Amino acid sequence: MKTISLNIRRSAMGLTLGCAFAALLPVRASAANSVAREWNEQLLGAIRLAIPNPPAHARNLFHTATVMYNAWAAYDATAVGYIYNEKVPAPPGDLLAARNESISYAAYRLLRTRFASGTGWEAARANFDTELTALGYSTAVGQAPATNAATPAELGKRIADAIITWSAADGFNNTAYPQPYDSTVNPNVLVPLSVLGMNGNFTPNMQLGFGIPAATNPNFWQPLDLSSSITQNGIPIPGGPQPFLGVQSLATTPFSLKRTDPVKPWIDPFGGPSWLSTPGNPSDSDEGYKQGALAVLRASSQLNDQTEIDISPASVGNSPLGTDNGTGFSTNPVTNTPYTPSLVKRGDFFRVLAEFWADGPNSETPPGHWHVIANQVTDHPLFEKKLRGTGPVLDNLEWDVKMYFALSAATHDAACAAWALKRYYSGTRPITMIRYMGSKGQSSISGLAYNSQGLLLEPGVCEVITATTAATGGKHETIWDVRYNFAYPGSWYIGQVAVYSWPGEHPSNAPAPAIAGTQNPVRWMLAKDWLPFQRKTFNTPAFPGYISGHSTFSRAAAEALTLLTGTHLFPGGFHHHTVAANSLQIDNGPSTAVDIQWCSYYDAADQAGKSRIYGGIHPPEDDYHGRIAGSQAGTSAYTLAEKYWTGTIAGEVTIPEITLAGTTVQLTWNALRGMYYKVQASTDLTAGSWTDASSSTIAYDTRGTWTDSSPAPGRKFYRILRTAAP
Repeated sequence: MKTISLNIRRSAMGLTLGCAFAALLPVRASAANSVAREWNEQLLGAIRLAIPNPPAHARNLFHTATVMYNAWAAYDATAVGYIYNEKVPAPPGDLLAARNESISYAAYRLLRTRFASGTGWEAARANFDTELTALGYSTAVGQAPATNAATPAELGKRIADAIITWSAADGFNNTAYPQPYDSTVNPNVLVPLSVLGMNGNFTPNMQLGFGIPAATNPNFWQPLDLSSSITQNGIPIPGGPQPFLGVQSLATTPFSLKRTDPVKPWIDPFGGPSWLSTPGNPSDSDEGYKQGALAVLRASSQLNDQTEIDISPASVGNSPLGTDNGTGFSTNPVTNTPYTPSLVKRGDFFRVLAEFWADGPNSETPPGHWHVIANQVTDHPLFEKKLRGTGPVLDNLEWDVKMYFALSAATHDAACAAWALKRYYSGTRPITMIRYMGSKGQSSISGLAYNSQGLLLEPGVCEVITATTAATGGKHETIWDVRYNFAYPGSWYIGQVAVYSWPGEHPSNAPAPAIAGTQNPVRWMLAKDWLPFQRKTFNTPAFPGYISGHSTFSRAAAEALTLLTGTHLFPGGFHHHTVAANSLQIDNGPSTAVDIQWCSYYDAADQAGKSRIYGGIHPPEDDYHGRIAGSQAGTSAYTLAEKYWTGTIAGEVTIPEITLAGTTVQLTWNALRGMYYKVQASTDLTAGSWTDASSSTIAYDTRGTWTDSSPAPGRKFYRILRTAAP
C-alpha cells in the first residue's frame, strides 16, 4: 500500500495549498506440457473454430493468460495479481497440484464464458469439458457458482469471475462510443463472385469491368459488398456490405497504454495516413499515397516472377525498425557459421507469404499465430527458460504463465493501438486506392489519360494503353476481364490505364482458356478492375486499413519475446516453416516446396507485415507505421507485466496533483488499471484521525480523480491509499 498526504489549509482568503509528501484445440497436448500450455492450446483451438476477429481474440488470449497468471501468483509471496490479487495464506503441501487446479478452473470458467455463443461455440465448449475432465477435475464444480471456500478450485473460480466482471466494463462492447468514423462516408463496392451467361460474347460498345462508384472518397475505408462470403478458415457468413469488425476497439481498455483524450488513438506518432488531394489542390501526402498504391501494384506484378532468389537469412531480414532495408546476416549470429542458401522462385515466395501470414497457418488470427510461434520457441531443444536470458531456469508452469501474460498483454495492447487508429482515421484500402486512381487515369506525364488524381506509371507494372501497345503483337494486344476470366481486344481500351497484375481466382463457370486447378497467371488488366491476391469470397478485410494489424501484432509480439528471452534471435539463430508444393488455397502453388526462414523475431514480424502488401491488403505506409506502433505497444506491455511478477508494481509511488477552485478541492493522480484507490482525510495526521473520504474503487483508466466539494474549515490533510485488492 502507498499513502499520499496533502495538507489543505482553509483561510480567510479561501483554500491554499500547504505541502504534498509521499509516504507511500480438441486433442490435448503432450503430457510433458504445463497445465497453462494445455489451456493455451485449447484457446487456440477454439479461435480456429470461430469467426476470425483479431482484436476480440487478442483480448481473449490476454484475459485467459491473466486468470492463469493470477492463479499462479496467488501462491507466490512476491508476485502481484492483475485486477484480482487474492493470496493463499499458507503454502499447500503439494504446491504444483494446487496451482494446476486453480489455473484449470480459472481458465475453464473464463473460456466457457467467452465461447458461450457464436460460430463453433458448441465444439469449443465440448473440448473445454473434455480437457477439464482429462486433467482430473469436475465440470460440475467448474460451472457451479463460486464460493469463499479456501480450496484451489474455488480460488480459480473467484479469479475467473473477477476478470469476467472487470472485462464486462472494459469498453469492448461499447459500439456506441464517440467516434470520428462515419459508416456512410463511402458507397459500398460491389464485388460479384462470378458472372453468368456472357461466355465472352462482348462487343466494343459494352462497358467492361467492375470499376468503382462515382461518389467514392479515396481517402476512407470503403466496405465491400460480397454476394456471399467465406472467412479465411472456411466459415460461410452472410453476404452484403461489410460491417466494421472491431469498431468498438477505440474504447477498449488496453493493459499498459495511456492517453489524455478518450476519443483519440492510444498511439499516434504519425499524424494519420497519406491522403489523395482533390484536383487542383495538391498536398505533400499525394506522393506517399500514390507511391503506396504503386508499391502494391509492383508486388502484384511479381506474383508469377520466375526469377530465383535466396530467401534464407543470409539475404533476407535484419532491417531497421519501420523499414525493409536489411540485407540479411553474413553469418548466423549464434553459431557464427554461414546460412545455407534457399533458392525459390520470387513469385512462389510472394504467394506463400501472402497466404501463410494471412490469419496464421491454421487461422488462429495473428495474435494467436504468435502464441504458436512462442510455444515452438519454448519447445526448441536449445531454449532455456530464463527470464531475460539470465538467472535460474524456470519450471514449465512458471515460464508459461509469465510468457502468456506478457505476450498476450503485448498483442492485446497492439489490438487496442491498431484498431483505435483504424476507427479514428478510417484509412482506405488498396482496392479503393487503385480502382479510384485507375478510373481517373495517370498522373506521371502530360498527355493521354492524364489526371492529377491518377495512378503513377511504371513500365511493366502500370501503363497507358495506346494504339501502338494495343496493336497485334503489342503488350496490350489483349486485356483480361477479371469477371469473366476472358481476354478482349486491347483496342477497345485505348486511353485507359492497365496494370500487370493477378486477375483473381478462376470462376467455376469460366470459359476457355481457364482450367480448373491451374494457376491464374499475372496478366494485363484494367486498373479500375484491380483485385488483391485473396480468395474471391474474402477479398479485403472488413475494417479500415491504416494501420496494419498484422504489422502491429507481430512487432509487439517480437518485442515481448525479445525482452522475455533476453535476445531477439530464435534459438540457434534459425526458425522456419515449410509450405508444401501446390498447397495454397488462394491460387494454385507454390510450384515447389518453399521453406520460409527467419533469424530473429523481428525478421518474422517484418515478414508478416510485408506479406500484406503482396496480398494486396495494405500499402507500405500501413505496414511500416504498424511496426513502429507495435514496437511501442510490445515494449510498454512487457515492461508493465514484468513489474507484476517481480512485485515492484506495489512499490511505485503515486504523485498527486491538486486543483483548487473556490471551496472545491480536486485530487488527481496517475493510476494503475486494476488497482484499488481510496481517499482518506485527516485534520491532524494522528494515527486515529484518518477517515474514509471515498470508497475503495478499482481503476479502469490511468488517471484517478476525486473531488471534495465542501472541505471542513481549518487545516485538512488527504491521503490516497492504493491496494491490489478492495
